[in-house]
Amino acid sequence: MRNKSLGVRKRLTRNWWTVVARGAIAIIFGLVALCRPTLTLDLLVYLFAGFWSMGGILLAIAAFQERLHDNHSRLLLLEGIIGIGVGAIAFIYPGIAAFVLLYLIAAWAICTGIFEILTSLQLRQTLENEWLPAVAGILSLIFGIILIAWPITEASAIVWLIAAYTILFGTLLLILGFQLRGWGRKNSKLMTN
Repeated sequence: MRNKSLGVRKRLTRNWWTVVARGAIAIIFGLVALCRPTLTLDLLVYLFAGFWSMGGILLAIAAFQERLHDNHSRLLLLEGIIGIGVGAIAFIYPGIAAFVLLYLIAAWAICTGIFEILTSLQLRQTLENEWLPAVAGILSLIFGIILIAWPITEASAIVWLIAAYTILFGTLLLILGFQLRGWGRKNSKLMTN
């Protein structure tokens, strides 16, 4: 198990920039939603579709850089495909009702939460602060469950909830990405000495 988690750690360290990019995209989306809470629902759908699609593309890039050698890279690809698929559905059908958008967001958040928790479990023996993906995963799961359990019908409440989630999720990804970058630099210095 330790060798497998070391491979995941090395892969994440090599692809730290995709984690940072996903975090930055999430924060930008959240800030736009907070600064412009009167956005129309259609515009919100397009913004979130772009967020899903870009995140999915970045995950797929990370998976293909590893040539899909193990379960972790396949999970990254699956999470990326789900993100791209949900983003494409939202782009193709922007006029979907608010409740359908909420359920799409909830399903995506739950899937992302599960994948982040699985990543955290694989990293628990090899990475300092391995709790960051777990916290991001738990946050996503809670967010998805809240959307399913208490669907909000008021558009402004939806925007605020989504904005708060994406900013928190993005911040956790930024912290994790920069920690992965630091670990990679530290390890490369140790290997050259």
